[in-house]
Amino acid sequence: MSDGQGTREGWSYGRIAVVIVMLIAIVGVAWLLTELTRLFMLVFAAIVIATIFDAMARKLQALTKLPRGLALLLAVIALLGVFVGIFTLFGSQLVQQFDTIRQSLPPAIAAVEGQLNRFGIGDQVRSLFDQGSSDLSTLATRAGSYVLAAGSGVADFVLVLVGAIFLASDPAVYRRGMVMMMPQRAEGPVAQALDDASRGLRGWMIGQAVSSVVVALLTWLGLMLLGVPAAGGLGLIAGLLDVIPMVGPIVAGIPAVLLAFTVSPATALWTIVLFLIIQQLQGNFLQPMIQKQAVDVPPAVLLFAVVGAGMLFGALGVLLAAPLTVVVYVFVQRIYVRTMLDKPIRIAGED
Repeated sequence: MSDGQGTREGWSYGRIAVVIVMLIAIVGVAWLLTELTRLFMLVFAAIVIATIFDAMARKLQALTKLPRGLALLLAVIALLGVFVGIFTLFGSQLVQQFDTIRQSLPPAIAAVEGQLNRFGIGDQVRSLFDQGSSDLSTLATRAGSYVLAAGSGVADFVLVLVGAIFLASDPAVYRRGMVMMMPQRAEGPVAQALDDASRGLRGWMIGQAVSSVVVALLTWLGLMLLGVPAAGGLGLIAGLLDVIPMVGPIVAGIPAVLLAFTVSPATALWTIVLFLIIQQLQGNFLQPMIQKQAVDVPPAVLLFAVVGAGMLFGALGVLLAAPLTVVVYVFVQRIYVRTMLDKPIRIAGED
């Protein structure tokens, strides 16, 4: 009897020890994942850029029949050459325009306050502004960091660029390695999900590139015609922030409207109309084109994805929220809805 009781007590103590070790391991892995969130986002950024290089290399191979390595080299040189050429040709003008924006914003805010005081609602609006000033200031500060995050760290940029080149040089190796780590019965769905995500990312990038360029050009031309200062810089801001779903266009319109007030209240009103027209064009024509090429993600999902990515991953998370949402959405469609639930659903990019 005592031997059985001792065995049960030993087994209980052993089981408790195993549970404690498992809990420590889970907490340790969770802590490690939390500490490495920035690394994960840099890896994902490298995957996104590698997808661009891969798409360009495939196109060059189809047109010229060049070897994969040479096509990839030309793709990297071409993409970097475009950015270097833009900053070489327009860098000084853009720097001057951004300096104009920085210097003109305080007088613009003062002009808005003056107009509100003339209408007798300055105190009420100022009270509302004071209540939400901390949140707005935080949003504006973060928005500025989001725009500059991709170029703020030279080391991160080099790491992402080199990693993207390695990934694009032989993507099949990394895809095969990912699939081999899965259980045998999961290899097929995971391989299909990776292919789906690749198609979705390529489609999203093509559509988003067109959308950003169109939004930047229309904003620049419209503000220039209205006589708003630093139209080129404001157009560039609008094009860059177009990458951030829902929130980006709103943030881009704030400095434009404030600078328009330095011209006249009527110009500010027409600036608001301009941004509304551009956003209608983007929402009704450009965004459906992106969704047709990539994944038809519901707008509310994109909005909360931006907020969630910002809370979890910071500036990099917000910049990468849209492609990250595309990948997660495709994985949920393929692995959970179609494979686990066995429901017929069309996956992005399927014919």
